[in-house]
Amino acid sequence: MFKRDPLQIIAFQSYGTASRFYLRGRALEDETIDLEQKGLFKLLINTYKRFESDEVKNVELNLRLPDDTVIKVKTDDHGYFKSEENLEHLDQLTNEEGWLQVVASYSDVNIKRKITNENRFPAQILIPPKTAKFGVISDIDDTIMLTGVASILKWRVLVNTFFKGAFKRIPLEGAAEFYNMLHIGVSGKDANPIFYVSHSPWNLYRYLTFFLKTNNFPKGPILLRSMNTIFKKKKANEKPQKQMEIINILNMYPKLSFILIGDSGEHDADIYIEIAELFPNRISAIYLRCVGHKEKMIRVEGLFNSYKTTPALLVKSSKEAINHARASGFIK
Repeated sequence: MFKRDPLQIIAFQSYGTASRFYLRGRALEDETIDLEQKGLFKLLINTYKRFESDEVKNVELNLRLPDDTVIKVKTDDHGYFKSEENLEHLDQLTNEEGWLQVVASYSDVNIKRKITNENRFPAQILIPPKTAKFGVISDIDDTIMLTGVASILKWRVLVNTFFKGAFKRIPLEGAAEFYNMLHIGVSGKDANPIFYVSHSPWNLYRYLTFFLKTNNFPKGPILLRSMNTIFKKKKANEKPQKQMEIINILNMYPKLSFILIGDSGEHDADIYIEIAELFPNRISAIYLRCVGHKEKMIRVEGLFNSYKTTPALLVKSSKEAINHARASGFIK
């Protein structure tokens, strides 16, 4: 008889406010994925484990705050959980960067399964501090990490996702430096929040977290989507998941302006312009990185040339974006 894997909880770095608790995550069997493993065979095994995850359905979890407040939440049929609560003074429980530390655990300590990490799983919620002057919402694929979304038949996406470990993925030149400059702002201590949004599935959450940390990008919520929504047929006039996530962030922080960063490969230009029109005076700048697809770049250039509401730049390098951000007073 096969030995059953122990249980774990993966809490996704999320975001909230002084009065709004918002946390998402997933209860899974621990497949012992080592993101630093090398060798093609081991990479393929790890990739298989990421996508063939065994979820823990319909179980109750505890979310414990630093003041010992406990929030109860239940996983769904795919092992996901989402907790939204109205609480007071959450900002008083954060560190200087605005991170609220939470501990997730299985409620039933007598569950007939081994639970890893002594049934204590760290979770973090970003509550932007009062020092923040603006926020940054960034795409990941081909914006900060070479993915190949614009390649023919998406073959580079497959190669980079399935045959490269997170430790070998190359960040686009100067991206980490630019994001850290935006994070610290003009004063050097602004702690402007950075949000990472992608069409990738939640199965890649730890992979992307490892990539960002290894390459010294500022820490921030990573917002992905469920595998079941990828293959789900869209309803008429239904907005892309990434666009809905960005709108949620803007609604969560009505007093904060934002810089949107993406690339010219997919639909970032259309999404960002639509958002800027929907939230007038809330989008301070749009930066799109050029990708090697001539027709798409020409289309985006045409869009930006006729769009005058918000400063929108198609940049070939991080240096161009840094120069504009400095001239605009976003960074020192």
